[in-house]
Amino acid sequence: MQENSQDILNLVAQTIYEKKGLNVLALDVSGISSITDTVIVAEGNVDRHVIAIAKSITQKLKDQGISPVFVEGIHYGDWVVLDYMQMIVHIFMPGYREKYQIERLFPEAELIDLNVKAVKAV
Repeated sequence: MQENSQDILNLVAQTIYEKKGLNVLALDVSGISSITDTVIVAEGNVDRHVIAIAKSITQKLKDQGISPVFVEGIHYGDWVVLDYMQMIVHIFMPGYREKYQIERLFPEAELIDLNVKAVKAV
């Protein structure tokens, strides 16, 4: 990734927040996983919501010159995976997140604090 990885994580979290995504969790798996450094997990309400969140993340990172190396599920929306090599983003519908429990794959992972700015409603 080109920018500071914490800035990228915050941008992803902010994008999820702005799209009304739920239950955002970021894990540092750098010492545990051989395929990525960070895993972000979040939820959308329904399949279209999951797709909208994923597309928004993809666009915001593209604007920063960062493109995914792999995208899966963008046409179905029950579980979308955005693979950016050092960061993998999983966006689920709630039932799928509970079923697959991605965060349980890394019980030793450290939680990453995310900086999301709440926006006042006007």
